[in-house]
Amino acid sequence: MAADSTSLSIELAQALLQASHAGVPEDMRAKTRLHIADSLGIALAARGTELGGQVIQGLLAGHGAGTSGLVGGGRAAPLAAAFINSSLIHILDYDDIHDVGRLHPSTCVLPAAMAAAGLTRATDAAVVDAVALGSELMCRLGAICAPQGEGPGAEWFLTQLFGYLGASVAAGLVLGLNPRQLVSALGLAYMQLAGGKEAGFGTGATARGIYPAFAAQGGLQAALLARAGVTGPAGAMDGEAGLFRLYLAGALSSRQRAMLLDFSIWHARQVDIKPWPSCRLSHPYVAVALAAREACLAHPEARLRVAVNPSAGRLCRPLAQRRRPATLQDAKYSIPFMTAYTLVHGAPTLQGLSSQALADAAVLRMAERIELEDGLPDNPGHPQAVLALLDGGRVLRQASFQAEDLRVDGTLARKKFDDCLRHAAWPDRAEALWTTLMQGRVQAAFDMTFKES
Repeated sequence: MAADSTSLSIELAQALLQASHAGVPEDMRAKTRLHIADSLGIALAARGTELGGQVIQGLLAGHGAGTSGLVGGGRAAPLAAAFINSSLIHILDYDDIHDVGRLHPSTCVLPAAMAAAGLTRATDAAVVDAVALGSELMCRLGAICAPQGEGPGAEWFLTQLFGYLGASVAAGLVLGLNPRQLVSALGLAYMQLAGGKEAGFGTGATARGIYPAFAAQGGLQAALLARAGVTGPAGAMDGEAGLFRLYLAGALSSRQRAMLLDFSIWHARQVDIKPWPSCRLSHPYVAVALAAREACLAHPEARLRVAVNPSAGRLCRPLAQRRRPATLQDAKYSIPFMTAYTLVHGAPTLQGLSSQALADAAVLRMAERIELEDGLPDNPGHPQAVLALLDGGRVLRQASFQAEDLRVDGTLARKKFDDCLRHAAWPDRAEALWTTLMQGRVQAAFDMTFKES
């Protein structure tokens, strides 16, 4: 690594602060407001889940009461609030996604920024810009890594690994950290990095639903320590034991380094709102199941063959457990189960895809019919899913994934928001809350939910 004066953390902090001072492009501000609304709606829908209740109970036991609001009602200490609100955004596996980086930015950066906003006099515009910049950092890191089924980044939840850094930036900008403090925040976030993917590769753990929350809490913690004067390592990104060498098997190339610092391009423009509440890698298989559903129902004895690449294959094995998942989190992470559910019931919904689906006899029978075929090429982003209905050697119907199948525009995002609020038993508040968010009054919108009990 070069001397500390030219470390990547210093250059990155300077670039982020310059971008913040220059102002986030207006289209990115509008997109960020939309994603904040999406996240808040999801969190409200998740508030009544068993896992949400367990998280709140556990964090309040460790942190006690406080002044920071919890989505859906109640208060907690800021670090606990960041963890709880992040958990609520991710529990339903419905939060936004950057496909090339395979990460969920809003669930990490938004709760950290909102908890930080409660500790200062930040404007709504500053909060929105901080969320946009924290998300952008995560997306850049994800694009540099571009994980596939194997190789650097494949064994990490990059949402969590990079989320510590994105959340520290979002919280740090809201708190008004100066350049030296922001470098320290990145270094203190680095000292907490975690995110091994065993909770996803294995089965039976509900904690897969809350892994981003560690990053949201850790990022806020890093920013608060930096504000108080604790100095973190300036070589966190490119030091001898920095992020890329230690976690991702090699130093950055000059091209990757330049990409990380170039704010003429916004990678967060490629963050998408999810159409269905399940793991993103299952979405192409939901799409092809919808396309083939009519033919499948018309040929109940047909064999069902699902083609996968190495990335998708991770969500298919061990096949027996993936066909009969033990938890709702496992079900949403299982391509065989999500394909079967869609073939039986149609598109997954908050109301339909509940824990009761785990014992749905028709879905379980359908899952038993699903065969796997390896051999699709691996690639960043969406697996190129193919579903074939077979009668002996004859193909009755074959459906192939198209990226357009997953597109959610502003109109569909609003419908999703309304559905989330119906699920949360808040339908009469949807219009006022949506309007407040679209006006950019994000702190007022969150306050509207914090006051509920």
